[in-house]
Formats: sequence, C-alpha cells, structure tokens
Amino acid sequence: MTGDIARGRLKIEWARTHMPVLGGVRRRFESERPLAGLTVAAVLHVEAKTCVLALALKAGGADVRLAAGNPLSTDDDVVAAVREEGVPTWAEKGETVAQYKAGIRAVLDADPDVIVDDGADLVALVHTSLGKRGKIRGSTEETTTGVTRLRALEKSGKLLFPAIDVNDAEMKHLFDNRYGTGQSTMDGVLSATNLLIAGKVCVVAGYGWCGKGVAARLRGLGGDVVVTEIDPVRAIEARLDGFRVMPMLDAAREADLIITVTGSIDVVRAEHFRVLKDGCLLANSGHFDVEVSKRDLEGMAVSHRTARPSVEEYRFADGRKTYLLAEGRLVNLAAGQGHPAEIMDLSFALQALSAEHLAKHGREMELRVYPVPVALDREVARAALEPLEVRLEEQTEEQVKYAATWEGGTT
Repeated sequence: MTGDIARGRLKIEWARTHMPVLGGVRRRFESERPLAGLTVAAVLHVEAKTCVLALALKAGGADVRLAAGNPLSTDDDVVAAVREEGVPTWAEKGETVAQYKAGIRAVLDADPDVIVDDGADLVALVHTSLGKRGKIRGSTEETTTGVTRLRALEKSGKLLFPAIDVNDAEMKHLFDNRYGTGQSTMDGVLSATNLLIAGKVCVVAGYGWCGKGVAARLRGLGGDVVVTEIDPVRAIEARLDGFRVMPMLDAAREADLIITVTGSIDVVRAEHFRVLKDGCLLANSGHFDVEVSKRDLEGMAVSHRTARPSVEEYRFADGRKTYLLAEGRLVNLAAGQGHPAEIMDLSFALQALSAEHLAKHGREMELRVYPVPVALDREVARAALEPLEVRLEEQTEEQVKYAATWEGGTT
C-alpha cells in the first residue's frame, strides 16, 4: 500500500505542533549534533508522533532506520512522508507477520549503534542472531512488556548491552501509561464500535498504570467498572478507588466489554468464553495480541465474520456471539490513533534524551537495565510546565536549610 506524502507531512506537522518538549530537544540536537556518525535503529508504532521522534534523532546527526512495532499500527501516509525526509522505513498497514519480522531484521542489518525499542522485539532478535553485534552501545525501551523481557535477559546474565527503562520513568508511566493509554484505548473502542459505554459493565484486566487509566476513563464515560487482578496490593488499590474486584471467571458472566492490559497471555480464554454474555466486546491494550486467546476463540466458534471494520464476530454453538476488536492487537493503535500528541511528546523526549545518554556513555555502562537518569526525567518535567502554564513554588532559604538538616540526619 502506498501512502500520500502530502497528507503524511500534514499529519507529522500537526503532531509536531503539539509536541513542544521534543521540539526543544530537537532544536538543541540540531545545534549540538550529539548523534553524528551513529546509526539509530527504532522499532516503534510508525505513526505521526513516532515520525516526529525519528526526525528529531535525525536532526541530531543520526542515520535513523525505522520499522513497525505492530502490523496494524502503521500509518502509510506518514511512512511515505518520513521516507521522503530521508529515514528508511520498513512498515505497512496490515503487513504480514513475515513482513513485520523482515522489517525488524532490516533495521538490525543496518548495524546500529543505539536501539530504540517498543516491546523488545529488536533486542530479542539481536540476542538470537548469530551475527556479531558488538557495536551496539545500548537500547531504550518504551513498554512494560519490553522491560520484562530485558530484565529476564539481565537476570540470566545474557544481556549484551546496557538498556534504559524509559517505561518506568516518572514522566512516562505517570502520564503515558495512565492518561495516554486511558484516552487512546477509549478512542479505539469507540471508533471500532460506535457504541455507548454508559450503563455497560466494563471489565479491566490488570490494574497497573495502564489499567488505572483505562478504568478511570471507562468510569468517566458512565461505565460500571470491574477490575481483575493477580496482585493483592493492586486489588486493594482498585477496590479503594471505588471499583469492584473479582476473578475473570465471575466478571466474564456479566461483562458487556472486557479490556485486557496485563502484558500476560491467555487472560481471557476458553473457560471465560463459555460463560460470556451474548454480545460481549473483547479488546486488548497490552503490547502483544496474546491476552485474548484467539486460538481458543477460533476453536470454540462455529462461525466467524467481519461485522464492521476492526470488529470480528464469533458465534458459539449455543447462539451467543462475541466481538473481538482489532484482531486482539493494540486497540488504541489498530483501531484508534494512538496516544495524544501531548502525551507522546513527554515519552519521546525521554527516548531522545536516553538515546543521547547511551551514545555518550553506553560504552562505559555495565550490562544491565538502568532507570532513566533522574536529571533527564526532571529536564522533561520542567520543559513540560511552560506549555501548561504551570509555575512552581520556590522554597525560601529557611526551607532549604530545614530540608538539609533532615537529609543530614539532624533536627
């Protein structure tokens, strides 16, 4: 599929206009060129906000190579436009799994110095590739799923280069995961179905930062929200936040809509499909399309058809029907437009600064997973204040001295 370059440029321009923090990073990059002579390989959801990041990295001197982080999340118009800007890109809306894997292989074959990853698919390929990859200075990771994979490599002693956990930076998980995923998931569900949320029983699987955001947005739209959790602390938190909490087998019996955001597999499976209400909607906002078991769904259904774009209808032998949105892939990107630009501004500013940090210091860092340096997190936070017209209170000299006495262990 060929995208429209002019339309893609307009989409990127719109996103850039609403991403002032990353814009500030880009202006400094243009002046200082901290990535000059380096190749940056990025596997991300290729849409307008991502292209703003890719062009910021390019402005910093990097040779940027870009591939899709999901077969259904690509915007072909922006692919055409970013290629025109000199960023080789392997991505196409609805590409096959083989094409998806070939794209990741292609950016790895560019022999990158720095990796920017979303789900750690590129990092995983590096670690299973037989080729020598000693040039890589480090990687950054955008998602909970990817960080889990990185920490598994670290724990087993197999991590080949340092990695920065962008996902858990304060300026990422507090805003991207909660407000970004919350709003964009609703965008995807509503765009796919054109149905009312108010009055429906809405089940959210997982009460991490993403689950908190989804649950809050569903309640704001009038949904009767139920949470399922495996963690006792998060379960208590969800209950004290005012949500009902129960196992999925109980929740599935009354659910009108189930949204999974756990990062695990088979969260909704055969035993749940057997008790689903007729007409239940199934959606996923976890990174991979494994949370709703399509294997079980296809095995149990007696018929299947496309009810409308991004909505697949499965009918069971007893006549009940259920509807899977966006093929069980990320509903906010496959059926929606992804996170708001203002949210991705913060996350991608962190990605750009973390890539710069690895370019400068990666060779000296130990082979482990690092948090985003606090100074970078605070840099993004302060840069985000001005567009929001937020001013900070300043401490008096006495307050600074008082705080210092506590830090020093005296009163």
